[in-house]
Amino acid sequence: MTTFEQTFEELPLAGVHDLAAARHAEGWRYVQILAVNTEEGIDLVYSYMKDGHLANFNVSGVKQTDVVPSITDLYLEAFVCENEIHDLFDVAISDIAIDFGGMFYQLAEKAPMTVVSPEQLAAREKAKKIAAAKAAKEAKAAAPAEAPTGPTEEEIQAKVAGLDPEKAAKVRAAMEAKAKKAAAAAPAPAGPTEEEIEAKIAGLDPEKAAKVRAAMEAKARKAAEGKGE
Repeated sequence: MTTFEQTFEELPLAGVHDLAAARHAEGWRYVQILAVNTEEGIDLVYSYMKDGHLANFNVSGVKQTDVVPSITDLYLEAFVCENEIHDLFDVAISDIAIDFGGMFYQLAEKAPMTVVSPEQLAAREKAKKIAAAKAAKEAKAAAPAEAPTGPTEEEIQAKVAGLDPEKAAKVRAAMEAKAKKAAAAAPAPAGPTEEEIEAKIAGLDPEKAAKVRAAMEAKARKAAEGKGE
């Protein structure tokens, strides 16, 4: 009975052609190049097969500034996938043996597989906002505990109630001194962090986002000035 095995490995962009050359020399059959649009860029999955083993190699996060080497000098049939990936995902691929120059498909818009719908954009912005808020909450939880505050006026009044005037004055002076010392030691309230600002403006229109950012940055500056006093 024929057995089938499938494996997945990560592959650096620089190793694409070297891998193809090694697979070609060892008698592997080219299967496909799969492209997937991700938050980090375009993932390219190169698949080769031999003796029931399907080996998949993932090149993660290819950017528009990257140039992917063609493997058509080794596997001519790969020209179909390479032209398709160029046209649909706007991935630059160099030295394709049969290069359609961006005309493999007649498209209404450039790189349609990278177009994000309003629903997808909203979902991504929401995810970013949640992640930023979570990071801010974790950072706040990890921050050192605030210094204890001194006694309040109500606590002082309760303490001196019923004492003779001289003793009450001494107790009040001591408690007020303690309050001043605690106030001096307590850190000034911190302004919003960049993560908190990004979380706040995620999903807003540019004009409103700019106003909210300006207000939050002003608050951060005020908090920093208060801390430095």
